[in-house]
Amino acid sequence: MKLFNLLKIAWKAIILNKVRTFLTMLGIVIGVASVIAMLAIGEGSSQSIKSQIAKMGSNMITIRPGSEMRGGVRMDPGQMQTLTLKDFQNLKDNSTLLTYLTPMVEGSGQSINGTNNWPTSIYGVLPDYLAVKSWEVKTGSIFTEAEVKAAAKVVVLGQTVVDNLFSEGIDPIGKVIRFNNIPMKVIGVLTQKGENTFGQDQDNVIIAPYTTVQKRILAIDYLHSISASALSEEQAQDAVEEITSILRSSHQIGPNDDDDFNVFSMEELVSMFSSTNDILTILLVAIAGISLLVGGIGIMNIMYVSVKERTREIGLRMAVGGQGRDILTQFLIEAVMISISGGLLGVLLGLAASFFIENILSWPTVITSYSVVISFVVCAVTGIFFGWYPAKKAAALDPITALRYE
Repeated sequence: MKLFNLLKIAWKAIILNKVRTFLTMLGIVIGVASVIAMLAIGEGSSQSIKSQIAKMGSNMITIRPGSEMRGGVRMDPGQMQTLTLKDFQNLKDNSTLLTYLTPMVEGSGQSINGTNNWPTSIYGVLPDYLAVKSWEVKTGSIFTEAEVKAAAKVVVLGQTVVDNLFSEGIDPIGKVIRFNNIPMKVIGVLTQKGENTFGQDQDNVIIAPYTTVQKRILAIDYLHSISASALSEEQAQDAVEEITSILRSSHQIGPNDDDDFNVFSMEELVSMFSSTNDILTILLVAIAGISLLVGGIGIMNIMYVSVKERTREIGLRMAVGGQGRDILTQFLIEAVMISISGGLLGVLLGLAASFFIENILSWPTVITSYSVVISFVVCAVTGIFFGWYPAKKAAALDPITALRYE
């Protein structure tokens, strides 16, 4: 029997039982739509995380003091003074995988302008800090190397600080504010970044020369951290190893001794978040895939019913010369057509669900071509897998017994 004739027969059988066929497809429709929507949510979340981290500086590497044991007590890393300007200079002179490098000291306090005040953080850095953080000055300018050497009392403000210290429309450039009662001249305003991945407001910050913060605000001679930027994201891990080697050498740390510093790269952060997100996506897709399994069982069930209902028809076809493989192919085609039709409807529903999730619920979604391809492949495999046994049973019927069936 020609394939075209088999397709016609399968199609007529489906059309004769529209409601039953639709109810059978429903499991496939829901399963495919769920898989596409869940993959879209997973991919959207992944790209959103990477985008947020990129705003923080995708190549950024941070070096902080590490905890150590003193008299059997492990010290708080925040109280350690193991990073100094000498370490910064060693890294600057000896590193080959870093493009930008800046020492960093930080404090918190109250910023004041007239009757307005606002709690914020102040970062003492070099001008290269903006390049490390992929940040720009919106108005005004960043301080110069000469101002760093002179420990000048100049600052660049984040947008949140500007909004809370200055009334709308007032240009803060050239104005003098106070931070912990120390007068500071505003020379620039940073572009707005918004919240980072951890929900922290990146614009609630004041940036000043590190010498100013060290001498005039904190009265310290050590560093809280060193921030650097690797040549590229691909070389970030190599840069981490190079930094570790340089600092271990300058700190005279033995081969069997622990580091008194910690080095973190954004690549590690991206990897951690991506790994967690992938696990959640796989879990969601696995749950959604249960619908496909239920849909497949529904196809098998309805094909069994179809074989029972058409037993006499099968016997008649065999009696006039039909082969077992023709009967097998006929019922298999019918199962695959039901499955793929459900897959098509599922894809449309999945696309609509993704659109709804992104535009109504404001969750980031990204529909990938592979999710649609996977859905179609799964539909075809489901139709073949769950349609095979009923089709095989139909093909194995004895023609005489089938003709006698009531």
